[in-house]
Amino acid sequence: MNAYESRPWLANYPPGLSEHLDLEFGSPLEAFDAALAAAPDAPAVHYFGATLSWADLDAASDALAHALGEHGFAAGDRLGIAVQNEPAIILGLLAAWKAGGVAALISPMYKRSEFRRALDDFTPTALLILDEVHAEVADELGSIGLVVTASPLDFAGSDDLQRVFDVSRVATAGTVELLDLIGTGSRAITRHVPAPDDVAVLAPTSGTTGPPKGAKLTHRNLAFSAQAYRTWTGLELGEPILCMSPIFHVTGLVGSVMLALSLRSPLVLTHRFDAGLIFDAVRAWRPAFSVASITAYIALADHPDASPEAFESLRLRYSGGAPVLPDVAERIEERLGGMIHNVYGQTESTSPTHMVPPGVPAPVDPETGALSVGLPIFDTMARVVDERGEPLPPGNFGEIVTAGPQIAAGYWGQVDDDGSALRNGEMRTGDVGFMDADGWFYVIDRSNDLINASGYKIWPFEIEQVLQSHPAVLETAVVGIPDDYRGESTRAYVALQPGAEATPTELIEYCRERMAAYKYPREVEIVGALPRSATGKLLRRELR
Repeated sequence: MNAYESRPWLANYPPGLSEHLDLEFGSPLEAFDAALAAAPDAPAVHYFGATLSWADLDAASDALAHALGEHGFAAGDRLGIAVQNEPAIILGLLAAWKAGGVAALISPMYKRSEFRRALDDFTPTALLILDEVHAEVADELGSIGLVVTASPLDFAGSDDLQRVFDVSRVATAGTVELLDLIGTGSRAITRHVPAPDDVAVLAPTSGTTGPPKGAKLTHRNLAFSAQAYRTWTGLELGEPILCMSPIFHVTGLVGSVMLALSLRSPLVLTHRFDAGLIFDAVRAWRPAFSVASITAYIALADHPDASPEAFESLRLRYSGGAPVLPDVAERIEERLGGMIHNVYGQTESTSPTHMVPPGVPAPVDPETGALSVGLPIFDTMARVVDERGEPLPPGNFGEIVTAGPQIAAGYWGQVDDDGSALRNGEMRTGDVGFMDADGWFYVIDRSNDLINASGYKIWPFEIEQVLQSHPAVLETAVVGIPDDYRGESTRAYVALQPGAEATPTELIEYCRERMAAYKYPREVEIVGALPRSATGKLLRRELR
């Protein structure tokens, strides 16, 4: 038995948590039905001063499912969904499942060519799309049978949406408006009952290393991960959930929508992230939980309204999508009170494979300075392996590999061969890290971000951590660049703190004094901001 098979992490589980999770629901639709039956008039969604009940969601999604059926939508067909964090996305998910289909999530932030590629990959029979997005991509839609347009203004009960985001309704041709469709009231439908292993969602991967792929998330995947969040955090039924992550990405989908369904809790939506609106939403609805990128928490900590009192109700705050530096976490906690907990996972793992227990400070590795991403959650096996796939002893760097009920069924339209990240029921994460002797896991870098300079191996994280300690530096990213002499060299892109000043020469010298000669960056470029995905993941490939 190796160090992983003995599951040393179980010794660090909080009292009351066991290794195994008994599922209450076989699908998110079962969870929705339970919430509907328990309290149909209870709040299900809060959106800019308006509230929708579970019964409201049921009637509106029935109407959308009925329209899908009238246009030939059949079991297994895909409903493309390209909206932001509005009630429309919940209706789209429910309607697709009620009609026996699959919700194919498409980022509303895609440009025309990206949108076309998503349509070619997912081949949706119908499309639910924001009117403003439709105006940009209408001639890319081809022969989709039914196109339903929604506006961010749909269902809003105040003018804060227009005030902050300056949105307005956009006229569309050849489409059906969502409000018109559901305005006729509930329609009788033949409700499909999904099997746990049916594909529920096609979720685009983050695209940090190449074009996004559609991970096939099953109803069982979603039900397991939602209950894992619920049980791990100890949230009570009905506690409001604040959605700060995009729902078209797995973090917002699972850590907000699926969790709210499992808890019969109202979900607080704000169309897109805006720090001021988040403070307003916390004051108005007193949410207990949220999961977001660390960049979102940084924006909240830097906002004039930031204070421990302002965030007092939000007692459980999780962050995922990118490594969190200990000093950044400390600064956020000073400004907002409470504690930032890490959650780790990928789109292909339906969000969480590792989490830090509530109220427990994550350990910091003394050698690398990395903050732990947590312990493997229920029914989850995690290993660190070498290039041959052999498990490495605790403390050794290697690739993190995970397995469990949350691992996706594969990639849409692709064969999962030996080169796939998904193979044999496991997820090859591509993340380099290690497990300590107590079962805590640490992520250091992406395996393809390793820099080889004159034969020396350099992890960008090491340089970034030193640069981050400079008082003028807000954030930084290091990449390898071609070098005729060394093979590869290091270039750092640095965004400075507001009002701060520092020169590239000063920052290079700062690193040279603190690092081995082969490690310090040979070039530094000052930039306004680093390129990130919608979920806050750093896009190093754009810097390269």
